[in-house]
Amino acid sequence: MNSRAKHLEAFGNLLDIMDEIREKCPWDKKQTLQSLRHLTIEETYELGDAILDNDLPEIKKELGDLLLHIIFYAKIASETKAFDITDVIKNITEKLIHRHPHVFGDVTVNSVAEVEKNWENLKLKEGRKSVLEGVPKSLPAMIKASRIQDKAACSGFDWDKRDQVYEKVKEEIFELESEINKGNTNAIESEFGDVLFSLINYARFIDIDPESALEKTNKKFINRFQYLEQEAEKEGKQLSEMTLGDMDIHWEKSKHFFK
Repeated sequence: MNSRAKHLEAFGNLLDIMDEIREKCPWDKKQTLQSLRHLTIEETYELGDAILDNDLPEIKKELGDLLLHIIFYAKIASETKAFDITDVIKNITEKLIHRHPHVFGDVTVNSVAEVEKNWENLKLKEGRKSVLEGVPKSLPAMIKASRIQDKAACSGFDWDKRDQVYEKVKEEIFELESEINKGNTNAIESEFGDVLFSLINYARFIDIDPESALEKTNKKFINRFQYLEQEAEKEGKQLSEMTLGDMDIHWEKSKHFFK
């Protein structure tokens, strides 16, 4: 059996299993599109964690969990004849062909930037009134800011040079400091948001994913802080019983283990 046949057989088996558990399992029978939503979000974040850790066995597992959710949604929708898994696959197939005229048509592109620009132009031709309509409203703020900036840049609304963006970051920090000195709470919040937005934009110019960068820093801080707690416990102390100087000694040691 060739690899394509094996893929089709495996996919068919998954569809059969989904049909059976939807019919016979009390938990699966009561699920709805709405009840699965938060679980899908959770699974997506678990996949994101596995990718950050470069844990290939875990990535494989989490991809399976997400695939199950896709099958589950399609199964539920098929019960009301709204759509089924075939419709889902046909829809994404047609979209991929339409959005890749440089692969399936006669359009010529010379860079990734040109592909992205054509992609956004095609979306507008499909009926969107703004390139920003494709940014989900419920995205976390940092990811949303990054996607907004990506899409705006594809329309030509962008800085010419990286140094200009860095100067903007410094300008926003100066404005934040100015409002802090004035003690204007609302203005401080606004300027703080501008600082974050400009830093996220700068990340794009230095080829850094800000969400991944921050999450890696979160993990690093957690590891270092837990090391600090463990060292305090070895000394028979709670962190609250240690001086900041004592904690700083262990914190500096933790940097050798968690970088």
